[in-house]
Amino acid sequence: MIVLILITSILLASISVIQFQNEARSYYQERLERKEDAIKEHINYVLSNTTYPLTEKNLPLIFKDKIHELADIHNVEINIYSLHGKLLKSSKSSFSVDNVSPPIPTYIIKLVQSSIEKRYVDVKNIDGVKIRSSYSQIKDDKFKPLGILNLPYVEDDGFYENEIQQFLIRLSQVYLFMLIIAFALAYLLSSYITKSLKTISDKINETSLNQKNEKIVIEANSKEINSLIKAYNRMVDKLEESATMLAQSEREQAWREMAKQVAHEIKNPLTPMRLTVQSFQRKFDAQDPNLQQKLGDYTKTLIQQIDTMSAVASAFSNFASMPAQQNETLNVVEVVEFSLDIFNEEYIHFESDENEIITIMDRTQLIRIITNLIKNAIQAILEEQEDKSILVAVKREGEYVHITVKDNGIGIETENTEHIFEPKFTTKTSGMGLGLGIIKNIIENYKGTITFETEYGKGTTFTVSLPIIEK
Repeated sequence: MIVLILITSILLASISVIQFQNEARSYYQERLERKEDAIKEHINYVLSNTTYPLTEKNLPLIFKDKIHELADIHNVEINIYSLHGKLLKSSKSSFSVDNVSPPIPTYIIKLVQSSIEKRYVDVKNIDGVKIRSSYSQIKDDKFKPLGILNLPYVEDDGFYENEIQQFLIRLSQVYLFMLIIAFALAYLLSSYITKSLKTISDKINETSLNQKNEKIVIEANSKEINSLIKAYNRMVDKLEESATMLAQSEREQAWREMAKQVAHEIKNPLTPMRLTVQSFQRKFDAQDPNLQQKLGDYTKTLIQQIDTMSAVASAFSNFASMPAQQNETLNVVEVVEFSLDIFNEEYIHFESDENEIITIMDRTQLIRIITNLIKNAIQAILEEQEDKSILVAVKREGEYVHITVKDNGIGIETENTEHIFEPKFTTKTSGMGLGLGIIKNIIENYKGTITFETEYGKGTTFTVSLPIIEK
């Protein structure tokens, strides 16, 4: 709407300027013609009352005194030329007739002679001033050409330029007022029309598959907007159904994968247990003098495999049910340093830029995060490695506390980096690989992140970033 008004304003202003210029051109042309007609009548009157014979040679004598009188009456310069373009008489008081005076150009004489009206108007710009010069034939009473009348006329564009300027000022004032009204109307209309669209936009931005989405309960004045609201509400219903089905499917898939992993881990100790029992049954001899030793070995093997199965069950239980959070105000630096006390390895070092970083968190879960990462770091260092090092550091960055655990172990191979946080993934020869999956779940519950950098053969650095939540 506003753009249309601006385009209309520009077009109207352009047309008005062109119209004014055309009117000015017509005005000057008509004014020159009127003066020319009046002067010709006066010249004819002088010719009809002169005592000199009407010849070209006598024109300077006939208009010797009369040409100044005519120039004063009509307020215009008058020049009389011969039919060949030589100046015979001029109303300029300082102008003297001699051979040096510029004649009429030949092409103008030809244009005057060839025109029907025996008249030609030449327009020139001299030093930025537009000058119109009218050339027409002077005839005797028998319409025989005697000479050429020249009337130079300087156009004064000041009046029309002032009129154009005033018109443009008035036009700009009108359109400025119209623009203000248009802006006000556009604001009111947009506020009225887009209110419902803003509500729909906000709801769409808030829509998520991981939460219960609210429907839009408004009645808009537009039929199209009402259709959009109904479509959004239908989408919310379908999204909720899809989210329910997806959550159920994900839970079933997760438990299915976990069941496969647990079954696999349980089968591992069952096979040696079965073989041990079968071997013992086949070789059992009550009279064997080494019966007690063999029975002890048999019992020890079974107990080891039972302990393995118990560890599998415990790990599965810990992953399936996370303990409830018991948040408390704690010093992260102090808790992390305390977590290191259970480890006897001398190559574990701790450092922190501050003595105190206070936050609200579950102490047990924070200790669990630290101990799990340190255990992984210890297991990543080979027994035969000479220079062993694990560095645990705590530092504050903005509104986050960063806990890093850096080791110089074997690192993680490139093909395994994408799966490192998967619950059932492990690169170790024992265990279920649930540790990193559990602590990642804990960290994300606190709106934090866990990342790592690794170089195979040189070591790995895990970084835990937790938001600092103060009372």
